[in-house]
Amino acid sequence: MYAAEFDYVRASSIEEAISLKAENDDSSLLAGGHSLIPAMKLRLSTPQKLIDISGLDQLKKISKNGSHISIGSLCTHKQCAESEIIQSNCPALSDAASVIGDPHVRTKGTIGGALAHSDPQADYPGATLALNATFVAKGPSGERTIEVDDYFIGLWETALGEGELLTEIRIAINSMNANSCYVKFPQPASRYPYVGCGVSLSSNNGTCSDIRVGFSGVGEWAFRDSGVESTLKGQPLNDSTIASAADKAAEGKTVLNDHFVSEEYRRAMSKVYAKRAMMQLS
Repeated sequence: MYAAEFDYVRASSIEEAISLKAENDDSSLLAGGHSLIPAMKLRLSTPQKLIDISGLDQLKKISKNGSHISIGSLCTHKQCAESEIIQSNCPALSDAASVIGDPHVRTKGTIGGALAHSDPQADYPGATLALNATFVAKGPSGERTIEVDDYFIGLWETALGEGELLTEIRIAINSMNANSCYVKFPQPASRYPYVGCGVSLSSNNGTCSDIRVGFSGVGEWAFRDSGVESTLKGQPLNDSTIASAADKAAEGKTVLNDHFVSEEYRRAMSKVYAKRAMMQLS
């Protein structure tokens, strides 16, 4: 199918993009386009105006900024996968970026577009939950930050307000985030995760002192798994304690059930991939 008719404008600054969005209620921001364009072709999304922000170079940088890493929202998946700064300080994010789609998707698609779209079966949400990321949004009322635990609020829904633009992802520089990973059970064709598990872990003398676990693809939206976290925290890191913690994966959560993978199988694979991630870090 072809997309419905729409107007097109290319923003030259963040401020112009925000202004254009405020002036056009029925408009969409265009970054890499790998989520929006297919939805438009299927007539699932029919914006009257596309506001192209792909030329905003100030949103394409990855840098250390004091106590955190700053990742511009227009950084591509390829950039995030190959960045030495990310690989060294929050490898779970580079793990996630490196297994998104195929090389064409990773070259064009952006981290901000993926996180703003908030597909329940995407890779970044689980990784950013594990890394305790902070999101920076700019809108008509100015700039604000959103903690990752408050960001994913429903199916295809985020805490981004009307007219707000996600501009930056911040990840703290610390030993826990440096000891992180993301693993997934992918759909063979699309590479979306049936189960995606991000974990960051800190230890002291062989005991787990803190842990964060984030899941993508399992529920209607990404979630932290407090059951796994509380079971392993304070315990020695060995095969037995990790297996016990992994057995709590997705406990008490509503799990997706579709014609590809049943709820029962997703629950089982959640335990498997949680265990794999924790074993990798222990």
